[in-house]
Amino acid sequence: MRWLLLVLLGGICILGLGFFSFVSTVTEFQKPVASQTADAIVALTGGAARISDALELLDQGRAGRLLISGVNPETTQGEIASMEPSRARLFACCVDLGYAALNTEGNAKETRNWTRDRGYRSLIVVTSAYHLPRSLTEIRRELPDVRLIPYPVVTDQMPLKEWWLDRNATRLLVSEYAKYLLAVGRLRFGRPAIAAEAIGGGE
Repeated sequence: MRWLLLVLLGGICILGLGFFSFVSTVTEFQKPVASQTADAIVALTGGAARISDALELLDQGRAGRLLISGVNPETTQGEIASMEPSRARLFACCVDLGYAALNTEGNAKETRNWTRDRGYRSLIVVTSAYHLPRSLTEIRRELPDVRLIPYPVVTDQMPLKEWWLDRNATRLLVSEYAKYLLAVGRLRFGRPAIAAEAIGGGE
């Protein structure tokens, strides 16, 4: 019984330390320098700021094309373009909408298919700062040979710097940490994504 308690306490300590390391990573995420470019950009839906930041990067010439992954099937290109009227012209030439993804794992598979179809070797990944560790892990599992450049989106609605003072921020980070651990487990101990799909016959 004593050994069991020690193991449980050790596990709790490891999870606690891992959580604080995760939070530190999230709060210290830095946007890439202006000179850093990639073949393409992928923005994971979940907030208007993500799309806005991704379009700004595209307009700056930081990449040649943008995928907005996880778009609601009822949302049209025109509706998204109307959110950024000054950059609406980009939708005619350089923006693709992905409607297949329902979650982060789906975002990664949608990104994989789009990236492989076009032969891209580097991506700027745009999503909320708290969502980046899991997003990068999921995409890396699908595209292990593609260089990923994280681009964190931070808004005043989610005060990550003082997360312990905000119940919603604390709840969000705990939930995201748990999902991140599952993603890491799939990456390290699961079969490679390509092999798994070949054996299982698809998604």
